[in-house]
Amino acid sequence: MRWTLPNIITLTRICLTPVIALLPFIEGYWPKVIAFVIFLGAAISDAVDGYLARKHNQVSELGQLLDPIADKLLLFATLIPIYWITRHPTLLTDYKIPWWGSLPVWVAIILVGREVLITAFRFFARRRGVVIPAAGPGKLKATVQAVFIGATIAWFAWKDAVVELRLAGWFRDFWEQFHGTVVAVTLGGALLLTVYSLFVYLYRYRALLKGGG
Repeated sequence: MRWTLPNIITLTRICLTPVIALLPFIEGYWPKVIAFVIFLGAAISDAVDGYLARKHNQVSELGQLLDPIADKLLLFATLIPIYWITRHPTLLTDYKIPWWGSLPVWVAIILVGREVLITAFRFFARRRGVVIPAAGPGKLKATVQAVFIGATIAWFAWKDAVVELRLAGWFRDFWEQFHGTVVAVTLGGALLLTVYSLFVYLYRYRALLKGGG
């Protein structure tokens, strides 16, 4: 087993996942701000470790195993606080997402279910000698999904800051509308791209489902 810099970065991302998941549950805006910063670093590291592995010819089986695990864990871990917090306002703060309210159960199931299904499909294909690389729609889905998650964690921090700092005035109203719109739109975009990218993968490799090579 070879521990390269890209693999260490990926493993660090895995270790930070529970921290990102737990911080939003802590009262106050600072823990949520820290969670946002860590998530931003984790999202950037996802691109950096792959770039370093290719640039320095350090692509390894361990890295190919750890990277998708890190991505899935980060998604699952961040959806948990988003799902819970949007459903359980505090006495002073309502964290609901504009247009959506709380994160719908069916949306969470689709986001998580797609990842489970594609992971199983990749494993199925690999046993038949076919490697399924990330496709354009899948990469775009991951990007929009990351923007939604990051914007939502920042939304929680903003809602707490409004109460704790007693923010008021035109900027508060402007940012409330702008930030809320970003969260709502990126959630819709992530949902559409999740479904679309799933069908793209299944259609592109439909021969495998028919028993072909």
